[in-house]
Amino acid sequence: MSDAKQKMPAYRHELKYYLNQGEYTLLHQRLRHAMEPDENARKNGGEYFIRSLYFDDYDDSALRTKLDGMDNRDKYRIRIYNMRDDVIKLERKHKKEGYILKDSLSLTRDEAEALIGGEYSFLMEHPEPFAKVMFGAFAGGLRPVVIVDYLREPYVFPLEDVRVTFDKSIRTGYRSVDLFNPAIVTYPVIDGYDMVMEVKFNRYLSTYIRSLLQTGSAQQSAISKYCLCRKYEL
Repeated sequence: MSDAKQKMPAYRHELKYYLNQGEYTLLHQRLRHAMEPDENARKNGGEYFIRSLYFDDYDDSALRTKLDGMDNRDKYRIRIYNMRDDVIKLERKHKKEGYILKDSLSLTRDEAEALIGGEYSFLMEHPEPFAKVMFGAFAGGLRPVVIVDYLREPYVFPLEDVRVTFDKSIRTGYRSVDLFNPAIVTYPVIDGYDMVMEVKFNRYLSTYIRSLLQTGSAQQSAISKYCLCRKYEL
């Protein structure tokens, strides 16, 4: 029984908020005294750069299901950090009934570039069951559509595996899918706000953490950085 429970998918809650600079300053001061930066942030001076290359099919199913408000949907991406190629993740983010599940597997740079170029047969050679899932997704017509860039400042708290992130300087490289090129032209995508705060947790968010996150003005919203970064196409 315990083994079966351990194998259950790790669905999590996810809340998102638009923040302006004033709200960020208030929350930053609170969280840095009450929570710890995650391991990668500690190694990189408190924040790190994330670049994701999102994939969609020729019907733009991931984009359309989000815009239509469907609650059972998937997004697919390759993600790198600080423009390095030593850690490359192929990820699927699945939403079901308000909960989020993220699956991932590690890629080499050659494998990432193969996927960008439309070659995915190597996924059948990966031992992870998720690789077979991704093989099916790519066989269904996934192709690279947009780059999403931002700086992330993350904080963690052990109770219910809480993770709070401030995602700053969100930009799109919508005219390029050149994942490993630091010189591509990018454009800001948020008007009137400075950043996005994401709050992820397992079963519940404690009263203590909720009190830390109160600003009185931050706007909770069903934000999708993927959709924001494709807005120039719509």
